[in-house]
Amino acid sequence: MSNQLNKKLISSLIMNNAKVLDIGCGNGELLYHLEKTKSINGQGIEISPKGVKESVSKGLSVIQGDADIDLVNFPDNTFDVVILSHTLQATHKPKEVLIEMLRIGKKCIISIPNFGYWKYRMQMLFFGIMPITRTLSEPWYSTQNIHLCTIKDFINMCESLNISINEAFRNTTYSIKKINKPNSYMNNLLSIEGIFVLSNNIN
Repeated sequence: MSNQLNKKLISSLIMNNAKVLDIGCGNGELLYHLEKTKSINGQGIEISPKGVKESVSKGLSVIQGDADIDLVNFPDNTFDVVILSHTLQATHKPKEVLIEMLRIGKKCIISIPNFGYWKYRMQMLFFGIMPITRTLSEPWYSTQNIHLCTIKDFINMCESLNISINEAFRNTTYSIKKINKPNSYMNNLLSIEGIFVLSNNIN
């Protein structure tokens, strides 16, 4: 259910016929959905050969690439929207990836798993183990996630980089709620992920 909520929200944030880049698009599920429902001009980047193959089999324009390395090859303002859904935590240089996204996209939509969710805290507090849940489904030794953070961490990073958060949302598993108070502890405690719409303050 939470994945469907994520997809529905991201779709609502994108205009029809927009030029969209989906970074870390996986098997192309979101990109395919957007092409069918929003008539976007979509392109994807995926590091996994299997993901690229599955995306291309859906008729999508997807290339194999690494967000840490290959975003520099795109000219400024190439896309109306750049999406990074559940991928930032798997990058080696998340700050640099954000900066490149904002350079090549007029609007950026990012979703992150929230490591501050209460169930994750409980697993670490009472069992002394790294969390394994629906959104963090791999054990620590095989996960691709290398830079896990909380919603609060992400907001603080954007402030330090002079990046504007135009809109922010939190996924509670059962519903999407708008974040009106960025410093509220409830954002971390009750949310499995955060979704952000960004722009750049730097002139």
